[in-house]
Amino acid sequence: MEARLARRSVGDKHAVDDFLFDYYPYSAAKLSTWHPGYGVVLEGAAALPYLSGPGYVPTHDGVTADVVWLTGKVPRLDFAIRVLAGTAARPAVTGCFGLHEWAMVYGLDQEQVRHHYLPLRVTSAEVSATVEEVGLRCTHLDAFRFFTPEAIPLNTLQPTREAQPDLEQPGCLHASMDLYKWASWFSPLVGSDLVADCFENAVAARRLDMTASPYDVTQFGLEPIRVETPEGRREYVDRQRDLMVSTAPLRTQLLGTLTTLRSTLDGT
Repeated sequence: MEARLARRSVGDKHAVDDFLFDYYPYSAAKLSTWHPGYGVVLEGAAALPYLSGPGYVPTHDGVTADVVWLTGKVPRLDFAIRVLAGTAARPAVTGCFGLHEWAMVYGLDQEQVRHHYLPLRVTSAEVSATVEEVGLRCTHLDAFRFFTPEAIPLNTLQPTREAQPDLEQPGCLHASMDLYKWASWFSPLVGSDLVADCFENAVAARRLDMTASPYDVTQFGLEPIRVETPEGRREYVDRQRDLMVSTAPLRTQLLGTLTTLRSTLDGT
C-alpha cells in the first residue's frame, strides 16, 4: 500500500500490484484507515475521528460501527454470503491452468491486447496453440467477461452474474482475490485486520495470475510459470493449491462475519 502511494506521487505504475486498486473500488487511503469492526466501542480521543464517519453511530460513551448502515446494502450482502458459502462448499477445480489471461488475448496481436503496455512473452500463434490444445475451463464471470469474442465459445461454461453463487469454486484464484472485494464492501463493519489480510491474499493471487499469463512480467521480479508446457501446468497447480490453503481460513472468517452481521441486522 505504501508503495502504491509512493508510485502515485511520481506518476509511476506497477502493472501487477496496482490492479487491485484500479479494479476494486477501494482506494489506498481507505485501506490505510483503521476500523475495529462491528461490536467495538471507541471511547475518548479514539472516537473523535469516527464521530461523523459513514457507518458509525454515537453511543453514550463513544462511537461504534452501526449495523443499520447495512440496511441499504442487503441485496449485496446476501449475494456475497451466497457466493462465499457456495464456494466453500464446492470441490476445487484445478484444471484451468490460469488460461483466462490467455483467453483475453486469444486472436489478438500486441497492439490490441488489454494490457498493451506489457509485452507478450509468447507469440500470438503460441497463445492460440496453447488455448486450443489445453482448452478453457473458466468458472469466474469477471475473468470470462474479458475473453475475446473468439475465445468465448471455447470455454466449457458460459458464466453469468446470476449463476455466480452456483459456479464459484475454491480453486479459482479470482475467487480468492475477490475476498478482498467482499470484505471492503462492508467496511467499517468488517474490521481492518480482516480487510488487510484479504488484501495481502489478493496480492498473492494477482501475482500468480500474472506469472501464469502470456505477458512478460520479469521487470516486476516475477518469473513466468510456463503453462504452455506440461511442467508449467504442474507448477501452476501446485501454486494454485498453496493459494487455496491460505484462502480457506480467510473465507471461513469472512463468511462468519457477514453471516453474523446479516443475523444482527434482522434482529434490529
